[in-house]
Amino acid sequence: MAAYAALVSLMNIMEQILNHPRLSTSFDNYQIQSLGEKLDFLLDFLENYDSHGCISEEKTEDLEGKIAIAAHKAEDAIESHVVDRILAGSAGDDRAQTRSNVLLDLQKIIEEVDSITEKARELKEERGLKSPISADSSTSLTTGKTRMVGFNSYVVQLSDWLTGQQSNRQIIPISGMGGIGKTTLARNLYENTLILQHFDVLAWVTISQEYNVRKILLEALSCLKESTSELDGKSEYQLGEQLHKVLWGRRYLIVLDDMWSIEPWSKINVFFPNNYNRSRIIVTTRLLDVANHLGSLGLAVDFLNDDESWTLFCDKAFAIEDCPRELEQIGKKVVKKCKGLPLSIVVIGGLLGKSSRTQEHWKSVARDLSSAMDSGEGNECLNVLSLSYTHLPVNLKPCFLYLGIFSEDYEIRVSQLIKLWVAEGFLKPNYPQTLEEVAEGYVKDLVVRNLILVRRLRWNGKPKTCYVHDLVRDLCLKVAEKEKFFCVRKANSPRDMDGRRRIIIHESSKGDEYRRVFVSLNPRSLVRSIICELPVLQWFNARLVRVLVEVYSGSQLDPMFQQVNLRFISSKSCHSPIHWSYHYQLPSSISLLWNVQTLVITGKIGKVLAPSDIWEMPQLRHLQFHSLYLPDPQPRDEEDGIVLTNLQTLRSVLNFRFSEEACKRMPNIKRLHTCFRGSWEEDSFYCLNNVGLFTKLESLKYSFYDDPNRNLLLQSLKMLNSLKKLTLLNCKLHWEDLTIIGSLLHLEVLKLSDNSVVGTEWSPVEGEFLRLKFLRICSCPDLVYWNADSTHFPVLEQLVLVRLLNLDEIPIGIGEIPTLEHICVGNCSVSVAVSAVKVLEEQEGFGNEELRVRLMFGFETHLEEFREKVEVVGITTHNFQVLKGGETF
Repeated sequence: MAAYAALVSLMNIMEQILNHPRLSTSFDNYQIQSLGEKLDFLLDFLENYDSHGCISEEKTEDLEGKIAIAAHKAEDAIESHVVDRILAGSAGDDRAQTRSNVLLDLQKIIEEVDSITEKARELKEERGLKSPISADSSTSLTTGKTRMVGFNSYVVQLSDWLTGQQSNRQIIPISGMGGIGKTTLARNLYENTLILQHFDVLAWVTISQEYNVRKILLEALSCLKESTSELDGKSEYQLGEQLHKVLWGRRYLIVLDDMWSIEPWSKINVFFPNNYNRSRIIVTTRLLDVANHLGSLGLAVDFLNDDESWTLFCDKAFAIEDCPRELEQIGKKVVKKCKGLPLSIVVIGGLLGKSSRTQEHWKSVARDLSSAMDSGEGNECLNVLSLSYTHLPVNLKPCFLYLGIFSEDYEIRVSQLIKLWVAEGFLKPNYPQTLEEVAEGYVKDLVVRNLILVRRLRWNGKPKTCYVHDLVRDLCLKVAEKEKFFCVRKANSPRDMDGRRRIIIHESSKGDEYRRVFVSLNPRSLVRSIICELPVLQWFNARLVRVLVEVYSGSQLDPMFQQVNLRFISSKSCHSPIHWSYHYQLPSSISLLWNVQTLVITGKIGKVLAPSDIWEMPQLRHLQFHSLYLPDPQPRDEEDGIVLTNLQTLRSVLNFRFSEEACKRMPNIKRLHTCFRGSWEEDSFYCLNNVGLFTKLESLKYSFYDDPNRNLLLQSLKMLNSLKKLTLLNCKLHWEDLTIIGSLLHLEVLKLSDNSVVGTEWSPVEGEFLRLKFLRICSCPDLVYWNADSTHFPVLEQLVLVRLLNLDEIPIGIGEIPTLEHICVGNCSVSVAVSAVKVLEEQEGFGNEELRVRLMFGFETHLEEFREKVEVVGITTHNFQVLKGGETF
């Protein structure tokens, strides 16, 4: 909710100011402490007072609205003073007057908060406190492919159509209302092993209500492994021609998900050739007339019956457990209210599965659901989702609503989402956890509640990307608009952006219109977040903005670093790459950004030179550039020197020296990527041994343009006791050197690329790589013999081999690793591909049905040679996937 987010944000700002060496003197400590005590009470009230069912919704909303307004006023007064103070400088003539003004403003706000606090206290005494319902977040995460209930007949019918003998290209529409399970059904077929083997190439494209033909074509070509960088300059028609060329002569399966009208199909139809080879196109749509227009074949997904609904509910609420007998009758009444709609059932299942398993609580939810369904608003599914939002813990509500800032069907990078949550300020600290760790817990909680759907997982099992269902996003937008939490602005929309704290724009093609909108904004606007793909700062001086996602061009980075209240900066180039030798000097004024946390500048802008002032920015958490030169910090006074204790991510740092002073100044670094360009003759220049000072380092990437000092590199690797992920490029180590890497106790991921290891033979030693789960070897052409078995990688889950042109084979004993799930071979020798299939067949003979093998060939002749060899050696298994096109691993 907006009130909780506003309170936590204000309290976080006040704490930062009190701990700031210079800004703390600009405020009256008594006022700040007095306000803080009252905010503590209100926050405790929102967290623990369960007004649900106790007081009228109108009275609750009125109180929460007043809390949010008062918190925003205090935040505006404090941050405006901070910005004025920084810009004026410590010797500004108007300093005393400015301090006097903020004292007066805060006193008025304290009096207003007093009145609100009294009303909250009356409600608390009148109705009493209810403890928040405990939630168990231990449930494991899964990707979007889940057990389907009630869809068996659909799967059989669609499989028959997809693999049938009809040679003409066929279009197969799947229709049904939102939340009925159309995308889930199509996704499970798309990922089915038999379907993957039947087609030469597959592509999944999301159309959406506001479609863009260019994006549709680019998404299809991306799935087909066409290089997107080579496609950027092509016109819409040229992209279509390219797609037609890629599909010509191949048996393809294309899924066009979420089509809202026949219009997009009429514009892209010509680019899907009829190869008379049993190619198929699946279209999912909510509209029956669209389905009827597309062809005679088609499938309408119906509601689940009572038994299927109950099975799905239990699957989501209890997983492998049975429903307690005393809750079964109530549970079935709740499920019946969902009227067979899968999305409603899984969301209610997630809600009750996370809540107290008592009859009293379940009866309360049943009453609320009945009330929501009988509200007469017409959208029953949205009513069910609204109930799930109502029952969310208050700390999750702003995080959930924030999902609405992303465009429809957008695949959200979880790491970016977490950084944005942190920068927005509505995460309550929970020491000793970092804010990022708190946010990870929130993501997991929303996944378990089925409000976030996981698309891809990371190597460590945590979600890498996620998305939300269209109807869930509609709920986010509806509630956010009501609470004025953010504003999604559309072209020609009469919606006024003045007074809005978060402005979201997705239509980058209409820049001229939005330029006029931003130019007309009040120069003293209180907007805190601007997320769009436009160069906003050319048109608008957002003096209090904290979160900025925009594009830049040329030297237009400079205005960004004049916004001293920024916390999150993500900017990408809208121009073509320039020569790598170009230098861009970050201004020394960057240190005036008193609260900046995340700085991400992408695009080939050459080498970015950071000033030494960057070491005076204690709130920094994440730094990411294409290429960043970071100077050594000046020696510091042990008592007064600033230590960047919050800094966790440092990516693409060029020629980082690892000086002792630099390493000590960022003791909590977790992710480090550094690349080295130039000679290593002066070994004393680099102090790689100091990497051992990074006792919390989890992920390290070393890239070398020139040959490094091997001994120095090995000595540094010995000291990485906390390391979980290691990536090496062009390091020129020897295979026997990997004994040192294999001895790292916590290493789970190892990626060796581009001559990172040289030599013809690798014979690992038993007792090493005890925790390694993911191994990728790419472009190490010297390797011929690999002598290994299951004892050398006892818990390996994924093996990826790419461009190992001279490797003889994968050791057959690798297949005996009990945890092995995937073997991926791309553009290696044909004998390696054959050996991968041999491993698969042997494991199938032992009853192992979990192992998956994926192969990719760069040339059709290699694929033909592979098929011939498989036939010659008598391999009969077909449970492997052959991919064609570019590199996929």
